[in-house]
Amino acid sequence: MIEIRLHGRGGQGSVTAAELLAVAAFDDGKEAQAFPAFGVERRGAPVMAFCRISDQPIRIRSQIYEPDYVIVQDPTLMESVNVLAGLKPNGTVVINSERSAGELKLDTAARVVTFPATQIALEELGRPIMNTAILGAFSRISGAISLEAIERSIRHRFPGELGDRNIRAARRAYEAIQE
Repeated sequence: MIEIRLHGRGGQGSVTAAELLAVAAFDDGKEAQAFPAFGVERRGAPVMAFCRISDQPIRIRSQIYEPDYVIVQDPTLMESVNVLAGLKPNGTVVINSERSAGELKLDTAARVVTFPATQIALEELGRPIMNTAILGAFSRISGAISLEAIERSIRHRFPGELGDRNIRAARRAYEAIQE
């Protein structure tokens, strides 16, 4: 089982990203679960969402405290939230940032991957909602979910032109990740 914790701000689509990821995992023939952790936060407040993906039934129902992957949609969160808390040493943190991993100087043994998700979202969607770009990058980085399944989950949630633009954002992010 792989466990993913997403950090974002209200209105950035973190909860939707976790849901889309779970739908894509299910589409790929895996078991999946997605859920948020937030209360009465307003737009812009820190939020977390979680996703588990497994080849076996998932029986655990708690928040994810020791993730394999951490996704940071808003890099300013790193100033006030310990986004790396519990991240496994062999895990990966994916950060929406135009800065390189080395420039961020994070104190972690985990792999750090950065890419400009907001820029991709602005260019493809005209808005700084980068959740679908994040999913494309996650597909490439993790190999856990196919890009095709990500695209189908996006198309199911966002039909028509909005879906087309979100799929373009996911594809661009997938291609932007250099292995």
